[in-house]
Amino acid sequence: MPTTKHPLPQVVSPEEWEAALNRLLIKEKEHTRARDALSAERRKLPMVKMEKPYVFQGDEGSVSFLDLFAGRRQLIVYHFMFAPDWKAGCDGCSWVADAMTHPAHLHARDTSLVMVSRAPLEKINQYKTRMGWTIPWYSSYGSDFNEDVGATTEEGERHGASVFFRDGNDIYRTYFTGARGVEYLGSHWTYLDLTPFGRQETWEDSPEGWPQTKPYVWNRRHDEYGG
Repeated sequence: MPTTKHPLPQVVSPEEWEAALNRLLIKEKEHTRARDALSAERRKLPMVKMEKPYVFQGDEGSVSFLDLFAGRRQLIVYHFMFAPDWKAGCDGCSWVADAMTHPAHLHARDTSLVMVSRAPLEKINQYKTRMGWTIPWYSSYGSDFNEDVGATTEEGERHGASVFFRDGNDIYRTYFTGARGVEYLGSHWTYLDLTPFGRQETWEDSPEGWPQTKPYVWNRRHDEYGG
């Protein structure tokens, strides 16, 4: 007897199912190639220099914008919606944070990932403990950072992800995505695809001189990268 009153997909023979699957896989491969081309275009975007000496509050005290990089060349900032007067962080942003990748894989590609909110650090840490997260999370309370990058507007808080690139002590903004653009996040591959260096693999169409290695030879278990 039927187990549901809802309409079900058509039931076919194994041969018909495999044929239908193969037709779909062709379209999925086309989608993958189109996404690769889009990521290549993203890696070649121009940059804008960040001029202000922003100060953030973290577990280590007051830190500079440069400190957020933790010595790495690339930085992804997730703009977590958490206004100073809110009792808790945004539920939608919490979904994104729940899916964030283990940082070791990003660190292996010279990339740091942090979250930034306008809420005071005490509120951030209380919510961070409640959620069981370990990702670095900084407060921009008292600075112009959120407003300058469009994460706080006259309408209120705005979620999104910004990518920054460090050349010496100079910091540049290379990319931003918001709204449904953050649905793409959730693994180390998708985060790296947002950055100027990309996955840093030889198959990628990247600017000449960008760091690259052969695919599948650099990645490790997250406790096996060493220094």
